[in-house]
Amino acid sequence: MEFIIFLSKLDKEILELLTKTNYIVEENKIECQLNKEIKGLHNFREKKIILCTENAKRKTNYKFIKNHSNKNYIKTERAIRKALRHEVAHVIQRCNGNKIIGDIKKLEDKLHPKKRKALKFSTTNFAGSYEKEVEAYILEDKPKKVSKLLKKYCL
Repeated sequence: MEFIIFLSKLDKEILELLTKTNYIVEENKIECQLNKEIKGLHNFREKKIILCTENAKRKTNYKFIKNHSNKNYIKTERAIRKALRHEVAHVIQRCNGNKIIGDIKKLEDKLHPKKRKALKFSTTNFAGSYEKEVEAYILEDKPKKVSKLLKKYCL
């Protein structure tokens, strides 16, 4: 799985915790090819996360350069890490009885304009509720919190 090279130590720990919840992680499946805009998705029924590494690389203009001295490597790295954390946030919600964890009203106004655009895309094209997507977009920037919540709600 290529996406692993882009993960931080903490993200690898999140991935390891995720596997303990009996979730599987796949990469670059047909869903990614059908929608080139997505970097990841959560399959609720099959307990599966799909990371779309090729889509993330294309969207961040990734080119392999030895020693990763490419600024687009950092963008790709960030995109894949956030995609993993975002989808794990949905796993945490699933473990919490398919409900959000926190108080979205306090956090909603803090969403970056780019995330608001992504939020609109997510709620328009996928089955997730607005509140669950807001929470996932907030948590994708908080790897320590994702790890803590995954342990608390799913293990």
